[in-house]
Amino acid sequence: MTMAAVALEPPLAYAHTTVMRQEVVRWLEPRAHGVYLDCTAGGGGHSEAILETGPDTRVIASDCDPTALAACRARLGRFGARVTFWQARFDELAGRLAAAGIGALDGLVADLGVSSAQLDDPDRGLSFRLPGPLDMRLDPGTGETALELIARVDADELANIIYQYGDERRSRRIARCIQQAERAGELRNTLDLRRAVVRAVGPRRVGGVDPATRTFQALRIAVNRELDQLRALLACAPHLVRPEGRVVWLSFHSLEDRLVKRALLDKTRWERLNLKPVSPSPTEQAHNPRSRSAKLRAARRVSDPGGGPDEG
Repeated sequence: MTMAAVALEPPLAYAHTTVMRQEVVRWLEPRAHGVYLDCTAGGGGHSEAILETGPDTRVIASDCDPTALAACRARLGRFGARVTFWQARFDELAGRLAAAGIGALDGLVADLGVSSAQLDDPDRGLSFRLPGPLDMRLDPGTGETALELIARVDADELANIIYQYGDERRSRRIARCIQQAERAGELRNTLDLRRAVVRAVGPRRVGGVDPATRTFQALRIAVNRELDQLRALLACAPHLVRPEGRVVWLSFHSLEDRLVKRALLDKTRWERLNLKPVSPSPTEQAHNPRSRSAKLRAARRVSDPGGGPDEG
């Protein structure tokens, strides 16, 4: 099997702390001569941990974010031809594997959501800590920006996005204020978006959470079609991984985790390895507070289909 690396632009600064690095490897159990797909390579931490388990283990490091992938390539360059780099969305992976002549994988890992490096980059517009463009795309070369989405949909659709993806109960009031600001030409950057949310609901934090947090999350998920992409990956994963191969999923909010849990309940395809999700250790949470919401679920691909989906 030939696994050639693609040429990428030189990496930009991309500081990211790998979440549950040791736990991912423990549940994945990489084997000698195995081929593993890291669907969300990011800064390369999980790919690196898999490659370090043995001299013959190989990894396909894939990510839709070209900046993340460039940083990953720089970090993993020492592994040479044992690692391949792809810029791809989840719904493109099956086609990419088939085109490359790569058969069933020995395992797959997906670290869902966004990274600290992406959140902390003001040019992406994912956070309101600093002013940035209302973009929010993880792959800046494709799709519509958050501002374009806000301008395209009506108030009801925007409210539904904020409610469904952000679990924001004040979504209708927020949607109206956001679109009023957009029509008035007052929605130029992330701080303007936060101001529009605060006008709708007030500045009070609930449980220490900024009033704009849920709206920003919802718009990011909608812009990147994150849940649609996750559904596509969950649907094709049983066809990508060989019998007895393993999958490891890291999710950071309930929408992701619910989809993963539901898919792994199918006993005709998966044997769940942990009935309850694994959380980061107290030590890791203390060193990386953003890891606190992480949930790890792992499963083994069954070799002899039997039984139906578990409704429990």
